[in-house]
Amino acid sequence: MEGKTNTSSFKIYLFPTIMMIVMGLILFLPAGTLRYWQAWIYWVMFSAVTFFITAYFAKRSPELLARRWQHKDQETVRKIPGLLNLFPLFYFVAGFDFRFHWSTVPVWIVIAANLIAFLGYVFIVIVFRENSYASGNIKVEDEQQVVATGPYAIIRHPMYTGMLIMVLFAPLALGSYWALIPSLLIIPWTVIRIKNEEELLLQELPGYKDYCNKTPYRLVPAIW
Repeated sequence: MEGKTNTSSFKIYLFPTIMMIVMGLILFLPAGTLRYWQAWIYWVMFSAVTFFITAYFAKRSPELLARRWQHKDQETVRKIPGLLNLFPLFYFVAGFDFRFHWSTVPVWIVIAANLIAFLGYVFIVIVFRENSYASGNIKVEDEQQVVATGPYAIIRHPMYTGMLIMVLFAPLALGSYWALIPSLLIIPWTVIRIKNEEELLLQELPGYKDYCNKTPYRLVPAIW
């Protein structure tokens, strides 16, 4: 029994461990140095919240972790145009920016942007806690119900709001103005993804149409 538990724990923490290693390589290899202090702040923050999510939901909602780690090919909606999927390139641009000194972002802006990105990630954790069906995949699960509490009482897609905050402030957190350019692709990417998701939810999730009528804003209150 103990051996089975250890194996299960290993599997649970394997994915976030690999993800953090890959994140470190993406940040520091383009920079060409480990003295990229902005990246260290961002990487430590991102790693701490990621492992907290893993530890917390491994006990509270292991099914949420399983959904988060599913492959995208299980989705049943239209694909997003390939160009818009390139928004993560901002990580590479930020690294090269540090190497070649393209930007001079004040320290206070770096720290403030890291704090805002951190709050965006914390907001996503709150969303996960409220809705265990929140997932990187667009699909409707068996017995899934509409969630209209917590952040969902204000906007219909709070997970994407948190993600937008993280991505749009990450370039400044990493000390790069130039990285803002690819990061802006996250805006049309998110809009298209939400529209695709809502098409599916309106067709397959009972009660979702009534929820849309009661909660008119998708992403940002009073805007959209």
